[in-house]
Amino acid sequence: MPFRAPVTDFQFLFDHVVDFAQVTNTERFADADRDTTEAILLEAGKMVEEVMAPINRNGDLQPAVLENGVVRTSPGFGDAYKQIADGGWISTSASPEFGGMGLPHSITTAVNEMMASGCLSLQLNPLMTQGQIEALEHHASDEIKATYLEKLITGEWAGTMNLTEPAAGSDVGALRSKAEPNGDGTYAITGQKIYISWGDNDFTGNVCHLVLARLPDSVPGTKGISLFIVPKLIPDENGKPGVANTLGVVSLEHKMGLHGSPTAVMQFDGAKGWLVGQANDGMKCMFTMMNNARLGVGGQGVGVAEGAYQKALGYALERKQGRSPIENGTGTILDHADVRRMLAGMKADIFAARAIEMACAVAIDMGTATGEKDWKARAAFLTPIAKAFGTDVGMKVSEDGVQVHGGMGFIEETGAAQFSRDVRVTAIYEGTNGIQAMDLVARKLMDGGDAAYALLDEIEDCAEKVRKTMPALAEPLWQATETLREATEWMVAQGNLNERFAGSVPFLRGFARVLGGYYHLRAAIAEGGAGPRSRLAQFYIQRLLPEHAGVLAHAMQGADDLYAITPQDLGAA
Repeated sequence: MPFRAPVTDFQFLFDHVVDFAQVTNTERFADADRDTTEAILLEAGKMVEEVMAPINRNGDLQPAVLENGVVRTSPGFGDAYKQIADGGWISTSASPEFGGMGLPHSITTAVNEMMASGCLSLQLNPLMTQGQIEALEHHASDEIKATYLEKLITGEWAGTMNLTEPAAGSDVGALRSKAEPNGDGTYAITGQKIYISWGDNDFTGNVCHLVLARLPDSVPGTKGISLFIVPKLIPDENGKPGVANTLGVVSLEHKMGLHGSPTAVMQFDGAKGWLVGQANDGMKCMFTMMNNARLGVGGQGVGVAEGAYQKALGYALERKQGRSPIENGTGTILDHADVRRMLAGMKADIFAARAIEMACAVAIDMGTATGEKDWKARAAFLTPIAKAFGTDVGMKVSEDGVQVHGGMGFIEETGAAQFSRDVRVTAIYEGTNGIQAMDLVARKLMDGGDAAYALLDEIEDCAEKVRKTMPALAEPLWQATETLREATEWMVAQGNLNERFAGSVPFLRGFARVLGGYYHLRAAIAEGGAGPRSRLAQFYIQRLLPEHAGVLAHAMQGADDLYAITPQDLGAA
């Protein structure tokens, strides 16, 4: 069956689960009322269904290629990008001062997720540009803003992020790219960057690279890194693309998935660049865009999960095998208990991950609109959970999607495997999920657990209110929250961070499981305890939430038993 954008699910979340009304009640976002939000989501969904979803297979089967130094993109990508740009979908949250819509990040997050469902390979391009817009709005000089922002916002130009180097992956502080002053306020950028998503294309007038590099005599590590904007074509005095800069694509990576997204090795040979922000402040500037980009990547995971789920459901509704074990069934494999279990689990986890994603986006908007530290702390706390759990769900749902297809899932022509291959990298880029978990138990618990406990209190308050009317849902959730509170207290008590790191991934998983139960409970409450969302909540809380006990027990084991296993025990010579 053709892809259908989950617009009604987003509107339900906004209305009943994540309290989007808080955002629209602020002066900053008062214009984004319900009617406006619904109209935007419907229009975005239509665009995804009609423009992006139809070209998804093109990107996989006819990948981007490098020909004589020029990147040639997959068939249909250029036309689709133009419709994305012309529709304003790149600039939904950008500043109106330079032509953006100034809408809440929650709306952008929903739109981006739907775009990822349609065609993740192409969605990566505007996501990178959105991040660059945000970084320039916050840190660039007025001159740089005047030159670049309007063109990035309209989609006339595209943006990239250039962090990783061959010897500097997760350890960004090890990077060696250098920036030498030219004496005229510009800098000569030299070095090689790898894994650069959409390092070039054949459908925008310019590609603008945000590059991390070191100034002469800068201190080692991350404190000696600066940020520069380095365009493919140097703007002339009128701000139009001029002479070619001394940079280029060396090669495109041959990847497991995302074939339609050209992932480039970029070489900068004294390329002209301009400093963004203050010298040696590069990581601070880059993190402005990276935090929201991490939420965006979590949304990519959920988006691909949605696409994989819909494809699997469509197949299950058509495929007939064996006798139906139930009366009045569909007569298809959907009647078989294990297939029904897989599809219900896929749908339940998509809801949970999407709700976490949107709750994080709402917290970002509230922090922006009010400046209140509690909202900012909640947004920061939820970000690694949204990124890691969203992408974990993307991988699991896509894997189950292949399984629902049976043998046909292993046949590439079906298209089921593409989702699994495309989404796999989302658990790696923008900080691996292991790094997200380490961030959660270290930096995000530096407040002594205040942000975590505020969430736990909120969950228990909600469960307590319906303990008598919905005991089958509220009681298990309340008990799970208490177990999570004990695990959080254990984490906070560990002075040695490595003790926390040893259990950080299962801790994040346990937190996500409980949050998912909370948002499912809120959905059931909104429905009055009877209906499809209530039945899905029952499935989640009875079958998936119990996972929290095992992962949280794992989380509190510390590091000793890990390091008791020697390299030789693992097979090292």
